[in-house]
Parts: sequence; C-alpha cells; structure tokens
Amino acid sequence: MPEISNQTPKTLVVSGASRGLGRHICARAVEEGWNVIGLARNVEPLAGVHMIACDVGDFAQVEAAFREVKKLAKGSFYGLINAAGIASMNLFVLTPYTTMDRIVRVNLLGTMYCSQQGGKLLARQREGRIINFSTLAHSIALKGEAVYAASKGGVESFSRTFAREMGDHGVTVNCVSPGPVDTDLIAKVPDSNIRMIVGHQIIQRKAVAEDVWDAVSLLLSPAAKLITGDVLHIGGV
Repeated sequence: MPEISNQTPKTLVVSGASRGLGRHICARAVEEGWNVIGLARNVEPLAGVHMIACDVGDFAQVEAAFREVKKLAKGSFYGLINAAGIASMNLFVLTPYTTMDRIVRVNLLGTMYCSQQGGKLLARQREGRIINFSTLAHSIALKGEAVYAASKGGVESFSRTFAREMGDHGVTVNCVSPGPVDTDLIAKVPDSNIRMIVGHQIIQRKAVAEDVWDAVSLLLSPAAKLITGDVLHIGGV
C-alpha cells in the first residue's frame, strides 16, 4: 500500500474516471491501497472512489474540482492521471469545427488545466507524479484522426516542457501512449484501422486495460523517480 510518513494512504486523482481506461485505473488503484478521487463529466459510482463531477474542458470546473481535491486529500495528494479523452474519426476536411474544438478542449486543454491545478498542489508538497495520456495514432500519423492525433501530440510536447518546470519540485511528468485497447474510445473505429495501428507496433497485438495499468503503476512507483519527460509507448513504435 502506498503511504506517506503519517501512515495515511496517498491520494491519486484520475480524470475520465467513469469509463474505459480511467475507470480501470481507478479500480486497480483502489485494490492497491490508494485513496482515489475520480473526475468525470458524467459520474458513474465506483466502489472505493470519491467521484467529482467535472468536465475537464471547462477551466472553472477543473479549478473547483481541485479545491475539493485539496480538502479531501489533506496533504496526501501524490499522483494525477489525466486519462480523460475523446476522439471522432473523420477525414480532416470533413470534420466540423465544433468537433475540432471539443477534441482539443478535452484532450489538450483538459490535460493542461488539470496539470496546472494539480501541479500547484504537488509542487508545494515537493513530490508527486503526473501521468498524461497520448496515443500511438499520433506516432504513426493515423489517417482519419488528424485532430485527435494533433491534440495528443500537443499533450506530449506539453508534458516534456512541463517536466522541466516541475523537476526542481520533485514532481515527474510523463506520458503513456497506448495502441488500441477495447474501450468505448475505439468502438466505432473500423477493424481495418485497428489492424493498421497494431501492424505498426513492435509487439503486434492489441493491449488490454491491465497492460496500461502496469505502465501507470510503474510510473507511480519509487522505481520511476528519475523517469520524467518521457513517453512510454505500449506495444512499441
């Protein structure tokens, strides 16, 4: 069980906590003894997780959510997992501007909003982990995912720079970049595209949610104290 000096379990904040990888991470973190706070636009209760309704693409909501995190964590906040993300597969010239706006707002700005608010708390405590989510679709320039890939490319660039800013405060910042995992996010992606992505991987099989948790768990662990500003590609590219 992760602990701090007063024997209080450390607190982990996970965005996108109501579904997909975010929900799996929450459940596994509870099993591992973390105090888990989940952020989600549409709250779905999960045993052992304190859920906060929050649209990460709305700065005011994120700011309010982290005021609550500060009260709930009581100095035990240690890890932020920015797992919230959306996608909408379409050729770029046919993508409505409202879809572009929403994808960038949630994937990139949402990650930045949460990282800013969470980073302030972690910097004061002089320790912690921030783990952001990218995608192999960015690395392989997946056709039909220009906006999604661009938003995640922005997350990777932001994470590298933010890691330099947080290093002196004892906080690491990294990205996890999974290939296809069977969640709602890829439910409408054609099988041909899934096969193409997997075909670009070094290990050519789809990941499962537990593979992603293994990567997150590693980056949260003391063994990763000197790993920062990096992108961990699940499946390899």
